[in-house]
Amino acid sequence: MPRATNSPASRKRRKRVLKKAKGFYGNRSRLYRYAKDAIFKAQTWATRDRKNRKRNFRALWITRISAGVRARGMTYSRFIEGLIAANIELDRKVMSDMAIECPGAFDELVAQAKAALEAKAKTPAAA
Repeated sequence: MPRATNSPASRKRRKRVLKKAKGFYGNRSRLYRYAKDAIFKAQTWATRDRKNRKRNFRALWITRISAGVRARGMTYSRFIEGLIAANIELDRKVMSDMAIECPGAFDELVAQAKAALEAKAKTPAAA
């Protein structure tokens, strides 16, 4: 008796892999053997880079905030310290957008941070 190959399932599997490899260069998008390896590697990098994207965006937001704060005569770390002292809880994404889109509102934020730092400096430190 001839060997059963379960060709419908095999074809479905190959089509699924080749569909994921659409847009890859050369044999990696046309031949199952090479597409399979390319997909495996692409999915590995995609998993890693989902974490890296979060890291990169946070760094971008911090850079934008830092630039906006330095233009107003303050450093990023002192600004964040002032916000914490003033009990202002805004995430960095929102502050970055404020620095770009709403400079007036960002000025208010910097003024509040400066005021909180001055008030913090006047009170004696608890030992």
